[in-house]
Amino acid sequence: MQSESTFVDYGYNIHWRRNLVVCFFGSFTTLVAMTLLLPFLPLYVEELGVSDHAAIVQWSGIAYGATFLAAAIVAPLWGRLGDRYGRKLMLVRASFGMAICMSLMGMVQDVWQLVALRLLVGLAGGYSSGSTILVAMQTPKDRSGWALGTLSAGIMAGNLVGPLIGGALPPRIGIRATFLIAGGVIFLAFLATTFLIKEEQRSAKTNPKKQTGGGWSRIRDKRPVVAMLATGMLLMFATMSIEPIITVYVADLVPNPERVTLVAGFVMSAAALGAILSAPRLGRLADRVGHWTVIVGALLVAALLLIPQAFVTESWQLIVLRFLMGLALGGLLPSVTSVIRHNVPDGVGGNVLGYSISAQYVGQVAGPVLGGFVGGHFGMRAVFLMTAVLLALGALYNWIVRARYEQSQPA
Repeated sequence: MQSESTFVDYGYNIHWRRNLVVCFFGSFTTLVAMTLLLPFLPLYVEELGVSDHAAIVQWSGIAYGATFLAAAIVAPLWGRLGDRYGRKLMLVRASFGMAICMSLMGMVQDVWQLVALRLLVGLAGGYSSGSTILVAMQTPKDRSGWALGTLSAGIMAGNLVGPLIGGALPPRIGIRATFLIAGGVIFLAFLATTFLIKEEQRSAKTNPKKQTGGGWSRIRDKRPVVAMLATGMLLMFATMSIEPIITVYVADLVPNPERVTLVAGFVMSAAALGAILSAPRLGRLADRVGHWTVIVGALLVAALLLIPQAFVTESWQLIVLRFLMGLALGGLLPSVTSVIRHNVPDGVGGNVLGYSISAQYVGQVAGPVLGGFVGGHFGMRAVFLMTAVLLALGALYNWIVRARYEQSQPA
């Protein structure tokens, strides 16, 4: 009978199923807590003393974006430290830091304090990204697509449910109490992570402290990793490029102005719902037919679905198309992570996956900026068509890199 350390040497943890359940719960709850502020963030900024309408919008954008900017900067660092000192420790650190910062947000007296705490959340947080790294590195490689797809469904569900709860709680208990409850929810994730996740000690063979060379230098063939960094950034760019124009676009489709925000909410939620439903199934499919096959197919299907979105005449058509697009893209990030996992040494996987997460944050920030620019100067339909072209080029790029990579492999 093999020892537990032997399983770790082979690249997976015998407790990977339990760890996946805890990471699913922790990622869902922390993201609910982190995103519930979206509906009332401008109201809170106004409550903190900002009165001018333009300034309220500006400070809300700064406070919201501060977390992503900070997280993009430190993601590779946390990944490297996870390789060195243990990935569970990174989750414990993230959940505890997020619980403290979120609770303190309910006590701030000035908008500067709110922005500073949002920055600290980004610097100290990253529970869902840390969970992705832990699950990717501890799961058997032939089950990684399914496991990461399941985790991705929990992450997307948290992003979907958070704003709904954020719209319902403040009118009943107040904004400051909502922050305190959010901090308490994240603290529960901290307790679950601390006491339930099991991470075995790695042997000297796999311990990065015993090895020489940086993480990037130890990757034999960098082409698959570079392709996945670009694909992850492209996915988030394509998803977020549409966000700034959705409400304005829906206003042209809905004759009743009072229903515009409601319909826009359905449009935004449709893609997320589709992704939640498809992520585990596409992950399981990728384990059978190949993760790169799913990536190329998902990018092509999404590109094709974007074209009719530019020419819809009814709001329900847009909702259906966004839902189908979510179904197509649901398995993309799990497959991207799996390809990276299969092409880097175990001892530096967290470091490289940290770069992947940073690339996704870059796409998340750049998407709305370019989407808003193109929509403002060339029309809203141009945003859908531009994004379709980018996804199609991404599919072509992945197909070419995959073909050349497979040709270079020994028979």
